[in-house]
Amino acid sequence: MDEAAANPQKIKIFNASANRVEEVEKILKTDAEWRKILTAQEFSILRLKGTEIPFTGQCAIPKKKEKGIYQCAACGTDLFKVETKFESGTGWPSFFQPVSELNLLLRPDNSSGMHRMEALCARCDGHLGHVFDDGPPPSGKRYCINAVAIKFKKTPDPHHEAAFGAGCFWGVEAAFRKVKGVITTEVGYMGGTSKNPAYEEVCSGGTGHAETVRLEYDPDTVSYEDLLNYFWHIHDPGSLNRQGPDIGSQYRSVIFYYTPEQKRAAEASKRELEASGKVKMPVVTEIAPAGEFYRAEEYHQRYHEKHGNLPSCPVPLKRER
Repeated sequence: MDEAAANPQKIKIFNASANRVEEVEKILKTDAEWRKILTAQEFSILRLKGTEIPFTGQCAIPKKKEKGIYQCAACGTDLFKVETKFESGTGWPSFFQPVSELNLLLRPDNSSGMHRMEALCARCDGHLGHVFDDGPPPSGKRYCINAVAIKFKKTPDPHHEAAFGAGCFWGVEAAFRKVKGVITTEVGYMGGTSKNPAYEEVCSGGTGHAETVRLEYDPDTVSYEDLLNYFWHIHDPGSLNRQGPDIGSQYRSVIFYYTPEQKRAAEASKRELEASGKVKMPVVTEIAPAGEFYRAEEYHQRYHEKHGNLPSCPVPLKRER
């Protein structure tokens, strides 16, 4: 086994969406591996330290008052908030400060006959651009970034977020990704008591967390009630702390609500299911407020897609006859 893979380097990164510092694994790949996941232009900029021709890069522009974060195009690390972007007239996207100094590496660059500070993604060492001392207040800095090196992620509206626990999160995520109107998904841990739990800790059952899928959805395409109905049908809500072969409180059936409207909808949906006689009783699904969500380790994200596996979980709804 490769030594780097056996002993991955850990670094601290600021998660701007969750507003917290997290310890994550440094992303180390060979050029051959990067070429498989990056476009030719992305590889040229991010890995070979190229520079776009000014005024040619297409940087996503959010809608008026739309909140969001510009992330590293290679690894998804949060880099700059929308509100720190400004028009510099240089032909490259410009920002006056990063989300955190933890998320950028700054290194002296004496190439091209000039002295500059190179800006790199702290997690994957991807080349982003350069930093200059001619920016606006309050920092006075101009982070001059290649457009192809970043991607825009809209900050989800809490009214358009949902979170469910229904057993092994590998299969639950795979199931929800099939739903038309589900925009993004991520797996992690919610509903526990400890901070920044690791997978092994959650599996021990001692942290109180449930394996959870958090998703963003388009309410014009799929309603929250539709998601609830789908949730009931992809697992057994009458099984306490167990789904199929997976046993433990981390596999419990749970709906985490973000708004009072979601709470009322979840409670009404549960009552309707109980009254239908279609499932074994009682329905043990927990309905709880959404607490802090801890994103699971990267190898858990979209696990079945990465490994080309057919989901073996979740377990279909068991109906009484």
